Amino acid sequence: MAAVVGFDLDLTLVDSRPGIAAVWRRLAAETGVAIDVALVCGRLGPPLADEMAAWFPADEVPAAVDRYRALYPHHAVDISPAMPGAAEALAAVRGAGGRVVVVTAKRAGLAALHLAHLGLAADAVVGDRFGPGKTAAIRAQGVEVYVGDHPADMASARAAGVPGVGVTTGSHDAAALTGAGAAAVLDGLGALPAWLARG
Repeated sequence: MAAVVGFDLDLTLVDSRPGIAAVWRRLAAETGVAIDVALVCGRLGPPLADEMAAWFPADEVPAAVDRYRALYPHHAVDISPAMPGAAEALAAVRGAGGRVVVVTAKRAGLAALHLAHLGLAADAVVGDRFGPGKTAAIRAQGVEVYVGDHPADMASARAAGVPGVGVTTGSHDAAALTGAGAAAVLDGLGALPAWLARG
């Protein structure tokens, strides 16, 4: 089994869609901006500012991002459950003497709130990383396998020179994950311990 296993957060370890939807709805109510929350939740993965730019003028994006992040701890964390098999996957890594590293586009502090609320312990949490930034973090943390739900996760793992394991628990199917460079695609984290044990 790999000694250091990296994980994405949203839709990999945590089903943050309920919480994210709640925060976007509150932001829409506060600002009067019509936001298609279902559309937002259907394309999670890229940085928050990128999504915010789809709904707010460029000069309003930084303030909207700040407000979203201020609302997040109070409205998103408690209602977002762990993905099935998350606790068991982390336990399998730890049980084999390995380290768990979370590398996510979400702010590290917000990611840590989710993990603490759900009792999912990570040895390191690296936030604000997407694309090349995620690749750099995977390398810097010595990650040997990276698990995620987004094609960009698989591309980042490939660019870092490590196997990417895709899980189809987000908005992307096996073909999209394989096409982005996944070494394996699983239907969820419940299958990860057996896959790691074979490695």
